[in-house]
Amino acid sequence: MKGHFYRRNCTCKKKKCTCGSKWAFTVDIGFDPLTGKRKQKVKSGFSTKQEAVETAATLIHELNQGTYLEETDKIFSDFAKEWLTVYSEAKDVKPGTIRVRKHEISKLLPYFSQLKLKDINRKMYQDALNDLKEKGYSDSTRDGVNRTGRMIFRKALELELLKKDPTEFAYVKKDKKTIEQLEEEEVPNYLEKEELALFLKTAKENGLEHDYLAFLILSYSGIRAGELIALKWKDIDFVNHTINITKTCYNPSNNALKYQLGTPKTRKSRRKIIVDEDVINALQEHKKVQDEVIERLGDSYYNQDFIFAKMQRQYGYPIVIKNVRDRMKRLLKIACLNEDLTPHSLRHTHTSLLAEARVSLEQIMDRLGHTDDQITKNVYLHVTQEMKKEASQKFGELMRSLR
Repeated sequence: MKGHFYRRNCTCKKKKCTCGSKWAFTVDIGFDPLTGKRKQKVKSGFSTKQEAVETAATLIHELNQGTYLEETDKIFSDFAKEWLTVYSEAKDVKPGTIRVRKHEISKLLPYFSQLKLKDINRKMYQDALNDLKEKGYSDSTRDGVNRTGRMIFRKALELELLKKDPTEFAYVKKDKKTIEQLEEEEVPNYLEKEELALFLKTAKENGLEHDYLAFLILSYSGIRAGELIALKWKDIDFVNHTINITKTCYNPSNNALKYQLGTPKTRKSRRKIIVDEDVINALQEHKKVQDEVIERLGDSYYNQDFIFAKMQRQYGYPIVIKNVRDRMKRLLKIACLNEDLTPHSLRHTHTSLLAEARVSLEQIMDRLGHTDDQITKNVYLHVTQEMKKEASQKFGELMRSLR
């Protein structure tokens, strides 16, 4: 197999070219399976014939070895859209995750949107990550952008559309943090037990529809807000005092009519939680009230068995997470507690109180539906470390009393 070498678009009639045309070559690379006609690879832009010969020799060697790959001419923005479709269908990805991936792709588009995949090299990709840092994007945002970028280019490799992965050696630059910054970031805010008691008391006395029951369950079970909203009465075992977590609710538009039920965040998130009798009693009281509303409204009530269903307008549809967040902020303000706390903070609160009750980290992780979560570990270690300090102080006080 040999290549044909020539000066492309040369207008010189003489043997020696004086018009400055670049060298090119044409090589047969096989046959089109549909037409049976031979396929040729044309490559140009070489300053010397020797450069063209060497490049052709490499291509011919790849053809002979069966390693030749015809790289795609697809541009980044088009392939990113294709990848997102495949990604969402193949992995049964949650709507929230898709939104995150779209957001991360949008951060790469200003750098690569109209570039061909094959023209994006390692330096260009690393420069893009570095520029995002210069623009002030957080470490976690840039980590996510890089993770999505890697998945896109690795899929292109898998489909044999690229020869090299420009993300292979990429890294996310991070500033070295002080001990104080690390301590502040690693342990999230949560309520101490006295604060939780005050918060729930405030919810009971000043709460609006659903408030007390919702925050009681979040505090006493550690479930996620999406899991709370998705709860149906069939998930409650009043005899054995358990709540069965089998689904979560998504509502990105905050429109009660457009809710989506999906599988929990991870496989481990499917779990059955034993809860205190106070939770069971509160659920029973709520069911009585809800049954009266259903009987009164009849067919006007959208009865899909939701526990946290709207009882004013859009009757029966599940409430939205934004509603839970706003209600919590209102109650925190009334109770003069930290208004930056969120429903997820009650999950950390649950972790801290279990740790204080000397429940093992393994049992806590199982209850929360985690296989491995660094934030939960950090809360647990923070609480148990404080308990160890207290034990040391008590020992010192005991010894001093003997002098």
